[in-house]
Amino acid sequence: MQDFPKRFTITAALPYTNGPIHIGHLAGVYIPADIYSRFQRIQGKDVLFVCGSDEHGVPITLKAKKEGISPQEVVDKYHAIIKKSFQDFGISFDNYSRTTAKIHHETASDFFKKLNENGKFIEEITEQLYDTESKQFLADRFVIGTCPKCGYEESYGDQCENCGTSHNATDLINPKSVLSGNKPTLKKTKHWFLPLDQYEGWLREWILEGHRKDWKTNVYGQCKSWIDDGLRPRAVTRDLDWGIPVPAKGAEGKVLYVWFDAPIGYISATREWAKLEGKDWEPYWKDKDTKLIHFIGKDNIVFHCIIFPSMLKAEGNYILPDNVPANEFLNLEGNKISTSKNWAVWLNDYLEDFPNHQDVLRYVLTANAPETKDNDFTWIDFQARNNNELVAIFGNFINRVVVLTHKYYKGIIPEPSSISEFDKRVLKLTNIESISYSIEHFRFREALTTLMKVARKGNEYLAEEEPWKTIKTDKERTQTVIYVALQIASSLAILCEPFLPFTSEKLKKMLRFSDLDSVLTWNDIQTKTEFLPPGHKIGKGELLFSKIEDSQVQEQLDKLEATKRNHYFR
Repeated sequence: MQDFPKRFTITAALPYTNGPIHIGHLAGVYIPADIYSRFQRIQGKDVLFVCGSDEHGVPITLKAKKEGISPQEVVDKYHAIIKKSFQDFGISFDNYSRTTAKIHHETASDFFKKLNENGKFIEEITEQLYDTESKQFLADRFVIGTCPKCGYEESYGDQCENCGTSHNATDLINPKSVLSGNKPTLKKTKHWFLPLDQYEGWLREWILEGHRKDWKTNVYGQCKSWIDDGLRPRAVTRDLDWGIPVPAKGAEGKVLYVWFDAPIGYISATREWAKLEGKDWEPYWKDKDTKLIHFIGKDNIVFHCIIFPSMLKAEGNYILPDNVPANEFLNLEGNKISTSKNWAVWLNDYLEDFPNHQDVLRYVLTANAPETKDNDFTWIDFQARNNNELVAIFGNFINRVVVLTHKYYKGIIPEPSSISEFDKRVLKLTNIESISYSIEHFRFREALTTLMKVARKGNEYLAEEEPWKTIKTDKERTQTVIYVALQIASSLAILCEPFLPFTSEKLKKMLRFSDLDSVLTWNDIQTKTEFLPPGHKIGKGELLFSKIEDSQVQEQLDKLEATKRNHYFR
């Protein structure tokens, strides 16, 4: 892949529509993907950022049984909730689709048919777990048992949540049907398999040799472990009544396996977007000058790095992912986030308790992102980062410079008398090369730290120059100091856009960017030192951030304590 691609196709893992979105999802996948997409866009790059609701699979049917409604009603309900949460938090998808859409069924069916017609699958009759009481095959999460790798006793049939290992339901020790609680029997059934073993040599060369240095250690390590263990054929069909019917002879009562169907959702979301925009979708998936990036959590590494690339390779016309920057997991107050135990901070609930605080959560989750290891979210840290960093550093600097500009110059940027060497060094603090480098290498915590250094240096500059004192003794110097501080403030409006989009928009409005002769860009910050010219009038100041009180934090801790009593000590 060339260093300067013509376009970017950026995907974020499709969330299951069996519940709302929580902070773990946001921290692990969607904020990093959004930062990267926004960063590329504000440089003028051709970016397509797609996602969608994953609406098939066993968890949907289980949720439907639990709530006493149809699977379609389940996905309709949670698709709307999830889509709104993403919009509320500024996740800037170009298209957010869903896998129950007609265009997705067509895309996935056509993909399967082409591979099947070209002999890329093998058909086998195998013995699968079957619940005689429920008269149903037990695919994936219809069965639980002991993980054959780590011994966890509540592993699902497709994946162990404890160790992350993917396996088949028949691999489980002491399996049990979640439908009846009975021990299942074995029954013969025919399925279509993708022979991953045939792609082992290619995967070893493509990943282990080709991406050893540029993929994250956790991604490369998990891929290496899988390949070294030896790959086996993987079923792409399931015995279920909810999903995309398998378009093949003798496949009655079978649907496409959700992990065959779901990643094709990126392609169908692109096709849907192109149709709406009147564009050609194919360059975003078939042009070698396109850079394909998958943002996922670590539990999806195997599917996005081994299974989906093998599917694309088998099809023959698609580009392969350039990078798959998977994150680790985010814990909550020392415990693993658990949707079944309600041990989570749900995004829709968060906004009820902290309205207009989207950027605060984006900031905290980025500053504490689980990029290299599992990290812990605590409400005390949330409060501290808001009060001590966003309010005391970023917000304080902006407030001071805007208030002083209005107090001394009626909101009009003064003409600097003379720029000292010290002033020049301060202005160069807005150099964005290090932030750009960090984002390009998916080190978003590092990039955010560099951004905050700019705000911190702005504060230090004002504290050292003390314009509130020099206005009485050296008015010319005061003009220069306020001018320099306003240049830093305007650069922050651009630099924070990928991380804090709502703050960026508010700050641009405050500084009246819309009155400028030209639109300021990311590249301007790198090449210029003057962004707001003398004579430009800024708007009235308003607080960018507000303090979070101890009582607000305690309310959240009390909620979690009640959850713990209900689920952990019952």
